[in-house]
Parts: sequence; structure tokens; C-alpha cells
Amino acid sequence: MPRLDQLSEIQRQSALYFPCLENDTAPWTPWTKELSKSKVALVSSAGLHLRNDQPFKGGDPTYRVIPSDANTADVIDSHTSIGWDRTGIYRDLNLAFPMDRLRELVERNVIGSLAPDYYSFMGAQRDPRKIIEETAPQAAEAMNAQDVDLVLLVPV
Repeated sequence: MPRLDQLSEIQRQSALYFPCLENDTAPWTPWTKELSKSKVALVSSAGLHLRNDQPFKGGDPTYRVIPSDANTADVIDSHTSIGWDRTGIYRDLNLAFPMDRLRELVERNVIGSLAPDYYSFMGAQRDPRKIIEETAPQAAEAMNAQDVDLVLLVPV
């Protein structure tokens, strides 16, 4: 993310006065299952997708499904934002989507298993209502259908 003094006046004012959502109604559920017996999924806002998937466009409220056994070399990003520096992710996808690290945790029996599918959304949303009301619940339902116990959220 650039420093405010590096932005144009319009960009600086937009960042300073952007309305941030507050959520005081999300339920809290204490974790009770052993991690070593849990099925884990991954959700990112890095705008990631498989090479042959449709790229994200600015403000895109949809998500892309990435199989957990996909090769990291087949996952690319099409995130568009002035604050998104892709350099690190080009060098190591695991910075924004730690697929390899989760596989290592399964091999070491730290976590039980991986969900068949992971999910990536496009960050930098001006209006997140469609994600909140439609696409995020769809992804949550899909993970619930796969008996996912735990989701690692990786905001980018």
C-alpha cells in the first residue's frame, strides 16, 4: 500500500474518507475440535485464480474456486488496485495463499486434512454488499457441504 503522501489529492481523499464496514452481529463460536482432526479451507481476497479461469475485473464480487491440490505455478492473480504490489506474490504465492504451508501442516499432522476446494475473492471492493449478501454465503455453503471445520482467511 502506498503512503498517503505518495498519492494524488483525489486518491488521498478517497482513502481517508472511504467508509469502513463495522459488524457487531457476527456470532462467536468457541473452537472445540482438535486442530489435528480438523478439515481446513483457505479463503483469500488476493484476486487469485487458475490460469484458465476468467480473470477478475475491478469491483468483481464473484469468487474463484481453486482446488487444494492445484500446483501453485497454476495459480495467478488478476487483482487490480493502486495499493496492490504483486512483487511478493510473483516470487512466492504462499505469501497471499499459503497452499504449500497448509500441505506441510497436514504432512506433519498439525492439521487433519484439507478441504477439496479453496476460494479467492477480489479485494479492494468499493461496494461489498453483493459479496456479503450473495457470494460469500455461497462459498460458505460450499465449504459447509465439504464438512470444513476451519477456514484460514488471508486478507490481502
